[in-house]
Amino acid sequence: MARNGVIGDTRPGHPDIPWRLPGEQAQFKELTLGHVLLMGRATFETIGRPLPGRTTVVLTRDRDWRAPEGVLVAHTLEEALALADGLPGEVMVVGGAQVYAAAMAVADAQVLTEVPLEPDGDVRYPDVPAGEWVEVARERFEHWERVRLERR
Repeated sequence: MARNGVIGDTRPGHPDIPWRLPGEQAQFKELTLGHVLLMGRATFETIGRPLPGRTTVVLTRDRDWRAPEGVLVAHTLEEALALADGLPGEVMVVGGAQVYAAAMAVADAQVLTEVPLEPDGDVRYPDVPAGEWVEVARERFEHWERVRLERR
């Protein structure tokens, strides 16, 4: 995510991700290998194929959309999470903005790459609910966990 919240650009003639950072794709692979990737249809179509060594679940409202062999399809977040239940690895939401926003309420952690740029773009990471998340580590990326407040 860029400093200005941009995570993508879907306008014609623009790159899907408006930056290239050395090592970012290798970090993504290292972090997600062996896990379940949950993504929206547009994000999947941008990637163009299931990524090796990971299970792909595509979330789409289009009931006529057909995925390539080996890709699971869900039409609601609940359905996607049910499909992922019992599969090896953790469920990792990898885009786009609508899927991030839908999953925010049930997520336990976020891993963000902070991009020191402010590019143009029409896709932004959703607002992180204030007081619900705290940064717990900063390595090559940020790792956030939901703050569980005890109710009295």
